[in-house]
Amino acid sequence: MVLQLRKEREDAQSVTNRNELLGRRPHHTATPENPYAQSSLPQSSAFAPSSSRGGLSFGASPADYNRETHALREQSFLANTSIQLDEFLDRGRAVLADLGQQREVLKGTQRRLYSVANTLGVSGETIRKVERRAKQDKWIFWGGVLIFFLFCWAVLHFLR
Repeated sequence: MVLQLRKEREDAQSVTNRNELLGRRPHHTATPENPYAQSSLPQSSAFAPSSSRGGLSFGASPADYNRETHALREQSFLANTSIQLDEFLDRGRAVLADLGQQREVLKGTQRRLYSVANTLGVSGETIRKVERRAKQDKWIFWGGVLIFFLFCWAVLHFLR
């Protein structure tokens, strides 16, 4: 129904625009292209457009027209939102796939580094110590981040 109303509105607008453009021609007083056009009908004719319609092509009142235009705008907004959400989801999937590929590349690089380190004579114990230290450093970093945010919150909360 909304699509039908939209098409009727677009058709009415194109007819109005066409009549306006054709009316600007210098020979517009000559025989018209369509001798049965409504402009040639007398106002008292039974086929003349009624003035009670308010100029709307589908015979609705202005309140109905406003309601319909609002519904059309809402529907187009929802359609655009749906399209954008689909694009965001597709981008997210692509990023996730790229991250998975990068993870596999990094895992392969880590395995090669371990094999090179073993070849150079670095013991497995040394490698485990390095991994343990990296894990400890990660915990220290996240603890520092947490303390920093708590400090910022305390400053904003108590100094306001």
